[in-house]
Amino acid sequence: MPSPFFRSERFLESETFKRDTWGLLIAAVLLALWIAWFLRAQVAVYAVSETADLEVDRAAHPVESQYSGRVVTSTLALDREVREGEVLVELDADMQKLQLTEERTRLGALGPQIRSLEDQIAAEQRASDQEQQTASIALDEARAHFREADAAAHLAESEAQRLSQMYSSGVLAKADFERAQANAAERRAAADSLQLAVSKMEQQRLTDAEDRQAHLEGLRSEVNRLRGVEATTQASINRLQDEVDRRLIRAPVNGRLGEVANVRVGSVVREGEKLAAVVPTGDLRIVANFQPADALGRIQPGQPARLRLEGFPWTEYGSINATVTHVASEVRDGRIRVELAVNPNSASRIPMQHGLPGTVQVQVERISPASLVLRVVGRGFGGSKQVAAVQHEALP
Repeated sequence: MPSPFFRSERFLESETFKRDTWGLLIAAVLLALWIAWFLRAQVAVYAVSETADLEVDRAAHPVESQYSGRVVTSTLALDREVREGEVLVELDADMQKLQLTEERTRLGALGPQIRSLEDQIAAEQRASDQEQQTASIALDEARAHFREADAAAHLAESEAQRLSQMYSSGVLAKADFERAQANAAERRAAADSLQLAVSKMEQQRLTDAEDRQAHLEGLRSEVNRLRGVEATTQASINRLQDEVDRRLIRAPVNGRLGEVANVRVGSVVREGEKLAAVVPTGDLRIVANFQPADALGRIQPGQPARLRLEGFPWTEYGSINATVTHVASEVRDGRIRVELAVNPNSASRIPMQHGLPGTVQVQVERISPASLVLRVVGRGFGGSKQVAAVQHEALP
């Protein structure tokens, strides 16, 4: 009859065998499940950016000084709301303002001079027209007198010719004949004198007209010269006014001052120096820069992504969900620019603000863990490296 100790030993051996059997069975099941997951499950592969920032979809506008000068007034204050055209900084423009006053005074004096010359030209033109009209009447009168004298001379000459025939026939006395000849000669001389007077009047009329026209041309030339001075002075006024206006540094758009320089009244700024940056009002977007090998051919519009900010640990604040909207096709500074839209239904507790830096992870594909391991091993043998994040997810 077996002793109690022997029965207890057999019982313990049977219990140990059962536990080992169940352990091996559970291990086999777990190994089978792991192998199935390793071959059949799908994991998301993410391309990780080198840099990323939250930006307003409208680019920030820099505020730069176009001239060197001393600051007279400044209203720059960080995060202050500004309106387009509002004066932010005023530079010293006393010299330009003095020159502007001088040029405006000169321009004001030119106007009356030009108007006076134009009135004189108009008066001279009226006088010239009146003189020409008077000379024309006098010339017509002289020509009429000449025609009258010429007709009388022709009549006297005809009479003298007729009396010459009568004198030759002995009918007329010599004294009467000579008297007729003297009368014809006197008439002809008077007609010739009137003809010379007509010619003299015509020449005098032309001379007076030329003198008057030369005088008018001189006046017109002076007016043109003064108009040229007027135009030059106006151009100088416009240039000086532009220089004065450019020394009033204005806000280019509506928005807030996202960046300001330490500009104080009395300090000197240099030409091209950046004084501030105006961030316009608009929707936020994400701008990320990727390595070309990670982005080209892999990142496409519509792919989901997430942004993790450097100043807000994602384990505490979570991530910002986003969607790829644009992908650059050209490399710039060794990087590919990718733009993403922030999903409006993101439940992140992060305060959305322009300029927040971080990194973006874009889901580029889904593959099995086995394929991923083979890919990593193959790349390891090939000597290449890739920055990627893997999120393990079961098939739906």
